[in-house]
Amino acid sequence: MPMARAPGRVTIIGDHTDYNGGLSLPMAIDLTTEVTFTPEPGSFLVGIDSDQFPDQPLEIAPGSAAPVPSEALLAAGLLRVAAPASGGTVRVTSTLPVGAGLSSSAAFSVALLLALGHDPDPVALAYDCQEAERSAGVHVGLLDPLAIAAARSGHALHIDFATLETRHVPIPDDAAFVIVHSETPRLLTTTPYATRRAECDRAAHVLGRPLGACELGDLSQLADPVLRRRARHVITECARVRDAEQFLARGNMTGLGAVMTEGHRSLAADYRVSVPAVDELVDHLIAQPGVLGARMTGGGFGGCVIALCRPDSPALDPAAHAPRRAWRVSPTDGAALLAT
Repeated sequence: MPMARAPGRVTIIGDHTDYNGGLSLPMAIDLTTEVTFTPEPGSFLVGIDSDQFPDQPLEIAPGSAAPVPSEALLAAGLLRVAAPASGGTVRVTSTLPVGAGLSSSAAFSVALLLALGHDPDPVALAYDCQEAERSAGVHVGLLDPLAIAAARSGHALHIDFATLETRHVPIPDDAAFVIVHSETPRLLTTTPYATRRAECDRAAHVLGRPLGACELGDLSQLADPVLRRRARHVITECARVRDAEQFLARGNMTGLGAVMTEGHRSLAADYRVSVPAVDELVDHLIAQPGVLGARMTGGGFGGCVIALCRPDSPALDPAAHAPRRAWRVSPTDGAALLAT
C-alpha cells in the first residue's frame, strides 16, 4: 500500500520567474498532503477520496478516452503520466488550504505520482506534474513541483530555471515565518495568469531571449509600456533573488525583509497580479512589531501573504490574525515515499 507525502511551498522571493528562465528562492513548508494508493487487482477504475472534498469522491478509468468532470482533470492527467497496473483507491489527506497560493495542487500531484511509483528525480517529477496541469487547462511553470520535490529542511532552494540547476541555501535559525490568508481565494484558470505569460512571451520575442536573461538596459527596446512593466518585474525579481541569498548568507534578516516587501510592490505595480485585499494585508503585517517584511506568495490574484519576523514578534501567533487563517511555518524537507 504505497504512501507518499508532499509539502506545500512558499516563495521567499522570485515569483513569475520560472516560465521566464529566471531565478527563484522558494522553500517547502510544514503543511503537507499525504496520498495512499491501495491497488485492487482486476479493477479498471481508480477512486479518489479527499478529506478536503468529502462530498466529491472521484472515479477515473485510467487510459480511457472518455471525458471526465473538470474537478477530475488533474487527477486524470496524473494517472496518464504514471498509470497503475490496476485500479484501486486513492486516499488524500491534507493540511494545506486549497486556493491559497501554497501549492496544494502541486503537492497533491507530486504525492500521487510518488505513490504510483514515479521516478523520484525532482526534475522528472516537476515536468510530469507540469504536463498533467496543462492537460487540466492550467499552463503553470516548474516552480511549485520542483521546489516541493527538491527541498531540504532548514533551507531555501535556489532554482535557476535557465538550466534547472538547484542548490540549498541555509536559512538562519532567527528567521521566523508566518503565513496569513487574505481570505480571497485564487484559481489560476479564472484569473489573468495566462495573459501575464503571453505578455512575457511577447516581450521576450522582442528582446530576443528569455526575460530571465535580460538586464534593465534592455527595457528601452520595449515600446509597449505594459510589456516593459512585465519585463521589469522579472528582471528586478531575479536581482532580488541574488540579493536575498546574500542577506541570508550574512544573517541580515532586516535586509531580507526589505527585499521581500520590495518584491511585493513589484508584483502589485509592474506585474499586476495582486488584489486590494492582499495589498492591505501586506501593509497591515509590515506595520506589526517585529515584522521585517511581507509579500504575496504564489501566482497571485488572492491567496496568502508570507511575513518574515523576528523570533519574538507577536505576529508569529496565528491567533493574532483572527478571523483570518494563519500558520507559523518552518522550512521542511521535500516530498518522500513513506511506505511501499
